[in-house]
Amino acid sequence: MSIGQRIRVSRRAAGLSLRDLEARIDNRVSAQAISKYERDESMPSSGVLIVLANALDVSVDYLASDSEIALEAVDFRRKRLTSKREEAQVEAKVLDLLERYLTVEEILCLPTVARDMPRDAPWPVLHDVAEAEQAALGLRGHWGLGLDPIPNLVELLEERGVKVLSMSLTNIDGLTARVRREDRSIASVIVVNRRDSGERQRFTVAHELGHMFLDVPQKLDDEKAAHRFAGAFLIPAETLRAEIGKHRKSIGWSELFDLKQIFGVSVQALTYRCKDLGIFANPLFRRLFNEFNRRGWRSPPYREPWAMKGEEPKRFERLCFRALAEGAISESRAAELLGHSVHELIQLMDEPPGMEAASASP
Repeated sequence: MSIGQRIRVSRRAAGLSLRDLEARIDNRVSAQAISKYERDESMPSSGVLIVLANALDVSVDYLASDSEIALEAVDFRRKRLTSKREEAQVEAKVLDLLERYLTVEEILCLPTVARDMPRDAPWPVLHDVAEAEQAALGLRGHWGLGLDPIPNLVELLEERGVKVLSMSLTNIDGLTARVRREDRSIASVIVVNRRDSGERQRFTVAHELGHMFLDVPQKLDDEKAAHRFAGAFLIPAETLRAEIGKHRKSIGWSELFDLKQIFGVSVQALTYRCKDLGIFANPLFRRLFNEFNRRGWRSPPYREPWAMKGEEPKRFERLCFRALAEGAISESRAAELLGHSVHELIQLMDEPPGMEAASASP
């Protein structure tokens, strides 16, 4: 990206209009001038570049970098209608985070891990969304997962070459994209909403994985196919039937929530899965969902009891600390990559998780 493109990406990531940025830099240059920078019609002076970097909370080195990456095939999973401005803001944040991720891989001379795809992927779903079941089983087999529940889905994906980013989103549950680098190599990324409960995050990640690994024709609903894939990937049919049986006319709350803890999904996802597999007939399915509605679990913020903690992606952070420990980057560079102050970075290195709160207690 050029300097102009980086200014535009950083401005959008900050959620600022051209006039907002003009005001934030105390009218050092006009909105029209910033627009010309972004279109690469003129070049900011070094003094203006420093002011813009400070206002946008990025480094001058970032704005002046000549590294080239681009998002391709962006697919948003929306909660409701989102604005083009919101989508642009999210894409800009994703580009910024991914560039930091790819930068630390380059510093450590690590190749960007290629997505571990089976030979026959993407799997065609030709006649019915239920065909996504075989795709989920095929991917589990290729990755050697067997039929056991997956304890940490995010760690699994990052080990298999899919970069996972956690961001605070408003009208978006998640997205998938490809990132093309200047050397033409491609990285796959899934973005998940940090504000969602852990079980919703896991289902979103599995759903987006379905979009990556399925080939669904226009005549079929690709969202339903990705849902079916997610259910089958997280809750294999054979394992679920071993836990709950083949046919049920009733089920209690205790059993449902025990299964929630086993599979790491919501009781609503479990209920849908049981319906898809014919374990629950329609009367039981409707009765349960009427109760979910009555209790408010199907409305924002979708909070069921026993909400799970989200699975935070940690590989990027680990790579930054490794680069720091090996002397490949300075403390200030590590802090910049991680989006922390140097003081916060030192605290992360020196204090066990949660100890800062304990030390502040009287």
